[in-house]
Amino acid sequence: MRLQAALLTMLLAAAPAHAQPVPTNPATWPTPTEGDYIAQKFRFQNGATLPSLRLHYATLGTPHRDAAGHVDNAVMVLHGTGGSSQQFIRPQFAGVLFVPGGLLDPAKYFIILPDGIGHGKSAKPSDGLHAKFPAYTYDDMVRAQYVLLTDGLHIDHLRLILGTSMGCMHSFVWGETHPAFMDALMPLACLPVAIAGRNRIWREMIIDGIRNDQAWLGGDYTAQPREALRNASNILLIAGLAPLVAQSRFPTRGAADAYLDKYHADDLAHLDANDLLYQVNASREYDPSTKLDSIAANVMWINSADDFINPPELGIAEKMAPRLQHGKFVLLPISDKTHGHGTHTWAAVWKDYLAELLKEK
Repeated sequence: MRLQAALLTMLLAAAPAHAQPVPTNPATWPTPTEGDYIAQKFRFQNGATLPSLRLHYATLGTPHRDAAGHVDNAVMVLHGTGGSSQQFIRPQFAGVLFVPGGLLDPAKYFIILPDGIGHGKSAKPSDGLHAKFPAYTYDDMVRAQYVLLTDGLHIDHLRLILGTSMGCMHSFVWGETHPAFMDALMPLACLPVAIAGRNRIWREMIIDGIRNDQAWLGGDYTAQPREALRNASNILLIAGLAPLVAQSRFPTRGAADAYLDKYHADDLAHLDANDLLYQVNASREYDPSTKLDSIAANVMWINSADDFINPPELGIAEKMAPRLQHGKFVLLPISDKTHGHGTHTWAAVWKDYLAELLKEK
């Protein structure tokens, strides 16, 4: 088994970034291209090192290089906790932004959709290391994105970083860590402060539930700890559900119960306990609050008033936004068009603010 692992590592180390088309809906937006970049000897914040780290991504469009050979039309879009690049290849996002004439038309922009460490098709605990996988943080995830862009795709500047939920938090980290790397940031559905209060409590409930399930076996389970995952699934559902939308879609007890049954069947079919634990716990050291004034990019920061995870009554955004050099905070009012925390992926709700941001230089 050790020999097989060593051979696999060698093969991955020798593999260049490669790409292959992924089926989607070519009638409305271009077919994305998927690829992998293998980062060598990737060192994590806690000192752990992996000899090779697979970083998966999807792209739309073609990079354009200026007279000096630099890509000048790149846009990076960052997903949320438990998500992947594929969450953006949907009508409510791609069908608004990535279509011909859209604000992020791939005929004009080179769009990069990375899978964060521990997510999608990038390296994650369930690949084989289980609980021995390095305990990554948001700083590790952002550094991996930087390596993918610079070493894998040879991009040294971005026109825009747009991030949703966890990707929203990553965008603040990006703005502070690499202030000259991008022209603009559009964080959607987050707060630039340490994860505390109710936000940390529900995350800790998921983490504790997994670790205390007897079937977890310290991460070396052979069958998923179903009860822990069912409880986690319930918490995640409530955290992302918008009351107005839920009341409209499930106006009767029977409709609500039927939805919950289907949700569990779909969600539990793909959840992995170690992957989920790592994903939720990766936010533990996040806190960009002390360096917000170091962000040089133009910032269009948007939250929704029906967001359970980032409730407006905390008043945090209004206190933090004035510290941005070139920033604007927008709180979207609750309406039949908002979707709670998930409003970040319904581009029609906030696309006018994106248009405003892209006009700025």
